[in-house]
Amino acid sequence: MERWFSKRRKFKVLEMADRQMTLAIDTVIELEKAINAALNGNKLEAIASFNRLSTAEHEIDELRRIVFEELTRGSLQSKDREDIMHLVKRLDQMADHVKDASRAVILLLETEVPKEMWKQFAKTAKDLVACAKTLLKAIENLGTDPMKAMELAKQIDKIESQVDEKTLKSKALLLKYSKETDVATLVLLKDLIEEMEHVADACDDTADYVRILTVSREAS
Repeated sequence: MERWFSKRRKFKVLEMADRQMTLAIDTVIELEKAINAALNGNKLEAIASFNRLSTAEHEIDELRRIVFEELTRGSLQSKDREDIMHLVKRLDQMADHVKDASRAVILLLETEVPKEMWKQFAKTAKDLVACAKTLLKAIENLGTDPMKAMELAKQIDKIESQVDEKTLKSKALLLKYSKETDVATLVLLKDLIEEMEHVADACDDTADYVRILTVSREAS
């Protein structure tokens, strides 16, 4: 009976961790939807995406707490527990930055934002989605195809570099429109630019950890 409970707990933890990973990617997708809605002047659609994103982020927080609790009393090997905890924590941080970015989007709906800036944000958001989806594939391949996981992690580096380039373009546009934009709006635009950059950094940081796991598991 004890073994049965132990096995059940192990599967439960893995299922919750997998659910958290999927939700983290969903938040990035909803951020992109919110920005595209803002670009097209659809406030209600942008708010709906924000609400879905917020619900997902709240569930991610709950799952992180439950996963950590289960891992402390579960039957997984200590190395596996640490690996899951690190991945869960990093994905939670990425979702936090996504939510902060989305908050800026919602506040900016009530201001005059140059359409050129929204277009630039939409391009960045598209890269963030690509980054997040590639990360999920890398994590999924960890246990089945480590070399594929490594290859996907390297792809994330390239996507993160593209985000860096787009961040510079966004900052250039911030300067371009600074004289005709009020200070409060400029602050929010700056926040959005930085939070989107943090999302890419968090994604790349998690990919770095995937590479570490790939190397360590090949060596063991």
